[in-house]
Amino acid sequence: MTFNMNLWKINNNKLEELPKSRLDSEERLEKWIAKDSSITGLDILVIGRQVFTYFGGRIDLLGIDSEGNIVILELKKDKTPRDVVAQALDYASWVKDLTYKEIDAFATKYLNSSLRDAFSNRYGVDIPEEINKSHSIVIIASELDPSSERIVQYLSTEYDMNINCIFFDFFKEGNNELLGRSWLMDPEEVSERTQSKKSAPTWTGLYFVNVGDGEHRSWDDCKKYGFLSAGQGIKYREAMQKLKMGDKVLAYLKGKGYVGYGEVISTAVMVKDFKLTDGTNLLDQNLTQPNIEENKDDPEQADWAVGIKWIKSLERESALTFTGIFANQHVVCKLRHPQTLDFLTKHFQIHSN
Repeated sequence: MTFNMNLWKINNNKLEELPKSRLDSEERLEKWIAKDSSITGLDILVIGRQVFTYFGGRIDLLGIDSEGNIVILELKKDKTPRDVVAQALDYASWVKDLTYKEIDAFATKYLNSSLRDAFSNRYGVDIPEEINKSHSIVIIASELDPSSERIVQYLSTEYDMNINCIFFDFFKEGNNELLGRSWLMDPEEVSERTQSKKSAPTWTGLYFVNVGDGEHRSWDDCKKYGFLSAGQGIKYREAMQKLKMGDKVLAYLKGKGYVGYGEVISTAVMVKDFKLTDGTNLLDQNLTQPNIEENKDDPEQADWAVGIKWIKSLERESALTFTGIFANQHVVCKLRHPQTLDFLTKHFQIHSN
């Protein structure tokens, strides 16, 4: 079914629908994404724009994710819906065979930096030893016809292809311009299907959790008081809400390594409502990072915390790592990387259920 986005302004407690407008140039949207890819909702590093393929085509934007997989972002522009789908598939047939040397050349030309350095600066970890093991296609448009949407959904659901569509709608009110975004399919579900199709290792039940050590939270507090948290935005809160009682987690500290192995003993609540095992409130403690209180009364912006019984935890200086260890910008995800699992199972003495 063709997607349709509408926006309303609340004026004197009345809803006023904002009129849609046509973006004067899709090149503006391409520039916005190239400058800040987070507006797509994807965690990628853009490594090329208008990348020439060896058969004469030009990929609008080429990116790489934190696992070293390549992402093709193709804007509809003046192409017909079916043409943009066919063109994106054609580009994917070319991208799948790109070598590290070729990808590095694109990145160096576009970023004036080697791929290795750009990747490390962006994600805080070394680039995986093997990259481009997988790739994904993202078609960007204001709308597609129902037939093209069905084709994309068919490729994703029946053939487990990592292909999806992002819809951007443009609105104007006086001199104000607004941009809205949505997906044709849940990107996490599409990614999960793709991993399964590619014979990803069986999930052992262990979750990767990014500690988010910094401005709003501290690993020292997490370790001492038995919790993990994320927030200051809806997607971070939703990530914590994925964790259920009994889930096993491996805590990762960006730029350091893995610092903890534990079990979830209470599900996500706003940090102001989080209680320690002795019944006292977390925010009443002498926290290393008191900024965790920021936006504490706002359900969408507050930090949300889950209770963790640490089976083994380490000081940040003793974090476990090796070149190529799994690291991800996602707050929570299923940990499937065989080498990382073998390494952490040994060091944290993780036993199978």
